[in-house]
Amino acid sequence: MSLRNVLVVLYDGVQSLDVTGPVEVFAGAARFPGREGYGIRTVSLGGAPVRTNSGLTLMPDGELESARPGAGTTLLVPGGRYSADFEPRLVEWLRAHGGGAERLVSVCTGGLLLAAAGLLDGRRATTHWNACDRMARDYPAVQVEPDPIYVRDGPVSTSAGVTAGIDLALALVEEDHGRDVALTIARHLVVFLRRPGNQAQFSAQLEAQTARREPLRDVQQWITEHPDGDLSVEALAARARLSPRHFARAFRSETGVTPGRYVERVRVEHARRLLEDTGAGIAQISRACGYGTPEALRRAFVKTLGQPPAEYRRRFGAT
Repeated sequence: MSLRNVLVVLYDGVQSLDVTGPVEVFAGAARFPGREGYGIRTVSLGGAPVRTNSGLTLMPDGELESARPGAGTTLLVPGGRYSADFEPRLVEWLRAHGGGAERLVSVCTGGLLLAAAGLLDGRRATTHWNACDRMARDYPAVQVEPDPIYVRDGPVSTSAGVTAGIDLALALVEEDHGRDVALTIARHLVVFLRRPGNQAQFSAQLEAQTARREPLRDVQQWITEHPDGDLSVEALAARARLSPRHFARAFRSETGVTPGRYVERVRVEHARRLLEDTGAGIAQISRACGYGTPEALRRAFVKTLGQPPAEYRRRFGAT
């Protein structure tokens, strides 16, 4: 028997990528000679086939009712269509047996199922950005963190939407098998390298809306293409042919974020990619991203990602 097991709960309306993404990550550990992989098993109510929200049919390995997750088992609950009234038998099973798993993991809106079963009470958790408000409203005992792509609180881990489940699964594989195995799996799946859990659910471009007016859209593009340029409000306003005050007000009105916040996110993202993909020095990266000094880059990283650039590179840089 495998040293570690993964039990995946299936149900009608489940998001197929929430299932297959993490499962592919865990299955990848078996490709390494001399390492024990994971015993992966899928279950559903009555062992019946389930239809995903995209119309695919999944055939489980067994029935949920007889499953008893225990030591050495990671219980994975994927997301799906949100409903205020989940299948009562599923919620009751989670309430009765979910806490017995060594690790309890949810992907996307699967966190709402854990919350409905009382398994997130008093814990920090996240879910898909579109469901964070619902989680906070419907389950006030949960400390909802809407920004990170995943949150780990003791044996309970929750992730944001869809692909964030892959990031969380890679983090768990790293915990079990080491960094090199996790990074090799990430490359095999062509998912680039792992993102830290406290990275925001959105990139700067996704977090901000695209401006309606062409001059402001052009400024957004300019910022992305020139992170090392003069991106002060005055310089950007001149590019948009607006006064600094009018530009700042219009930019925030149309994108939902201030120019300063947008610029900082773009620069941090650019620095992160350079740290992951290149061997450039910290001072060189600081200049390339418009920070000027390593200390300014360090402050931005600690503020945004919770760790300095050198630590980020050690954890997520290419080997």
